[in-house]
Amino acid sequence: MDRKKFLKSLALLPLIGSSMTLKDLDKMTSTMNNTGKMPVLFLGHGSPMNAIEENEFVRNFRKLGQELTRPNAILCISAHWETRGTYVTAMQNPPTIHDFGGFPQALFDVEYPAPGSPELAQETKNIITKTEVGLDEKWGLDHGAWSVIKHLYPNADIPVIQMSIDYTQSPKYHYELAKQINKLRHKGVLIVGSGNMVHNLRMVAWNKLNEEYAYDWATEANEKMKSFILNNNHNSLINFRSQGKAFDLAIPTPEHYLPLLYALALKEEDEKVTLFNDKPVAGSLTMTSLKIDAL
Repeated sequence: MDRKKFLKSLALLPLIGSSMTLKDLDKMTSTMNNTGKMPVLFLGHGSPMNAIEENEFVRNFRKLGQELTRPNAILCISAHWETRGTYVTAMQNPPTIHDFGGFPQALFDVEYPAPGSPELAQETKNIITKTEVGLDEKWGLDHGAWSVIKHLYPNADIPVIQMSIDYTQSPKYHYELAKQINKLRHKGVLIVGSGNMVHNLRMVAWNKLNEEYAYDWATEANEKMKSFILNNNHNSLINFRSQGKAFDLAIPTPEHYLPLLYALALKEEDEKVTLFNDKPVAGSLTMTSLKIDAL
C-alpha cells in the first residue's frame, strides 16, 4: 500500500469495525480511487459483418477484452459519426444504430444495449476547451462502435459514449483536440478510435472480400503508416496529404483515418504501441489495429 492509500486508510479507521484488515482497507480505498491509467485502442473495424462472423480479427478483439483492465466506461471515436461541430452522446440508454444497407437480416437483428453515461458526457464537455462540445440525445451507438466493442465486452455492461468527428476541421485540429481528453484515461475510461488505416471502398476487390489480399499501393501506405507510428513520427501522419499517391489512394476521404490520430494523440512518452490484426482484405482495406499502454 502506498503512502496516499495508507493515509486514506487511517482516515477511515473511525468509521469501520476493528475486524477489518489492512488488506480489506486497501481494497476499499482502491475502489474509491480512479483506476490506473487506461490503455488506448485504435481498432480496424472493417466490414459490419465482423460483428457476427467468426474470424481471426474478432478472436483477437475478444482476447484483447479479456486482457484489458475492466474500464469504468468507454469513449469511442467512430468513423461513422461525422458532424459540423463536436458532440458527445449524452443519453442514458443509447440505441444500437444499424447505419448500413445490403447486409443479412441477422446483422440488423444485433442489439448492443450498453448503457450510456450522461456524467461522462458532461465531464468530456467540461475538459475540452478547444471547442464547444454539444450534448447529443439522438445518435446512439453506430456500427463503428458496437461492432467492435461487442467483442471486447459481450455482456454490454460497461457504459459507452461516442464523440463525433467534426468534418469541417483539419487533421491537426483533431490531433490537438484529442490531447484534451487524455485525463479521462486516469479516470478509468477506455478511449477507442474505430476506423481503418487503409480504406478505399471504391477500389474493393469484392471477389477477395474474405481473403488476405492487398494492392501494392495499399501495402505501401500501410507499411509507411506503421513505420511512422512505431517511430513516433506523428507529424507525417497528421500531414498525410503530403505523403504521395499511395496515401491518397489509401485515404480518399479522412473519416476512417482520423480515429487513428485521436488514438495517437493520447500516447505519452513512456508508452509503447503494439500492433495486431495487421492484415489487408479485399485489396483496399487494412484491419491493422493498435494498443497504446505504459511500459
